[in-house]
Amino acid sequence: MRRGERPRVLLLTSSPLDGAEGCDVRLAADVLGSLPEVDFVWFSQWPGRRQARPSRGRPVRVLSRDGMPHVSERLQSAVAGAVLARRVDLVHAFLTVGRAFPAFSWLRPLLLGGRPVVHTVPGVMDTRFLRRVRPLGTTVALSESMARRLRAADFGDVRVVPPMIGLDAWPYLPRPKGLPVVLFAGHHDPHGGAETSIDAAAEAVRAGASFRLVLAMRARPGQNAAALDEALRERAGLAGLRDVEVRGYVDDMHQLLSTTHVLLFPPAVLGGKADIPLTVLQALASGRPAILSDLPQFSDFGHAVLRAPAGDARRTGQQLAWLLDQPRSWDVLAERGRALVEDHFGPERFAARYAALYRELLS
Repeated sequence: MRRGERPRVLLLTSSPLDGAEGCDVRLAADVLGSLPEVDFVWFSQWPGRRQARPSRGRPVRVLSRDGMPHVSERLQSAVAGAVLARRVDLVHAFLTVGRAFPAFSWLRPLLLGGRPVVHTVPGVMDTRFLRRVRPLGTTVALSESMARRLRAADFGDVRVVPPMIGLDAWPYLPRPKGLPVVLFAGHHDPHGGAETSIDAAAEAVRAGASFRLVLAMRARPGQNAAALDEALRERAGLAGLRDVEVRGYVDDMHQLLSTTHVLLFPPAVLGGKADIPLTVLQALASGRPAILSDLPQFSDFGHAVLRAPAGDARRTGQQLAWLLDQPRSWDVLAERGRALVEDHFGPERFAARYAALYRELLS
């Protein structure tokens, strides 16, 4: 680069930035919005789009009906990325380590050429995939736990940059009035936490708690969302729960959290979800206490959340019943959660760390 030129960076995602919301797309969009001194190239859904188009950078069209990362979208991103990588100064990939990633990592020299690469790893679908991969370049993990795991898998240079949340966009909210609402928001993944949340809610009801359970579910490509939602309703009925709502994708999470008292997120495995789930950050920023499973990635939340053994519905339900019965403890956790987000997940820290990494690799 010549002195004074703005760096050109390709945001390599498996689906369009203005398509379906996902942790990789959200992280890429946050980088795009945080570094105004960089000229970004990014993928845009065509025809139409599911989200508002970013106002900065150069969009490159990807043919997509629904903006989801189907096989065709992934192939288009790989082909377009191989062409565009030769025309930028740096490639920033946001790719989960899934079934297809090992092959992509071995083809990295052919696909991405000799440009420096930053690879932000939103999550790992299965740790067995780590045995067959090669690092794309400098790797960024969202949590210290994942960074240790990637280093142990010979990823070499691994940095930690936690995700960000816009503090102005997610203000601290007062506690809602009326019957408490308990929320689970996640995917229809095996051991993803939805079933444990239902069983934990039933345990809390048996302990005397009164509340409404809301399950905000998102389907993966190829899943039958209607059948999976109905299976959750049937499980809730068999568990004796009477006040349960199973919803699909939520367009307005702000409104939903404004009516929520407690977030339940007790997965036994994260699968393709981010190591630091954005829904948890949104809830904590809004002053909503969270009860999580004790996965290593969640240790970064410290004493700002309650944690129970993964898959232990009885212990999770006991914690839920206790929290709903302890307004002072609810207030303490709500304030701790907001303070944690402000201290560790604010946009200034996020932007400063990525800006420093870009300068290092482009110098």
